[in-house]
Amino acid sequence: MIQLMKRRKPNDPADSGALNDISFILIIFFIVIAGFTINKGFLMNLPDKEKPRVVKTEDLLVCNLSASGILSINGTRISAGELRRETEALQKTQPNLIFLLKIHPDAEYQSVISVIHEIRTLDVENFSFKMVEP
Repeated sequence: MIQLMKRRKPNDPADSGALNDISFILIIFFIVIAGFTINKGFLMNLPDKEKPRVVKTEDLLVCNLSASGILSINGTRISAGELRRETEALQKTQPNLIFLLKIHPDAEYQSVISVIHEIRTLDVENFSFKMVEP
């Protein structure tokens, strides 16, 4: 006598509960992670209009950034490393140091950001920048 083989029933995709659980967990994971990617930008405290602040000229460090990305202090050309050393030295002697960055309007954005990054890593509390006319 010939025996007929019974066909297996195909697995129903709805029966795969583990796959549904994993996909649900991944969706929750990506929603939670997406909530933490917030850019802060520059956090600045603006001076109060009613209480003007008096700045001593000896506490002011003025740095110029030219259109070609050249840094200078008091007309002397310096590199980024020299700017860092100069600022660190002045911070030790002048605790109320105010760093003023004068930026030429044609200066590259990356040059400006590089200088700002250097100053922020030194924890200079009083930082100001302005655009100067060519």
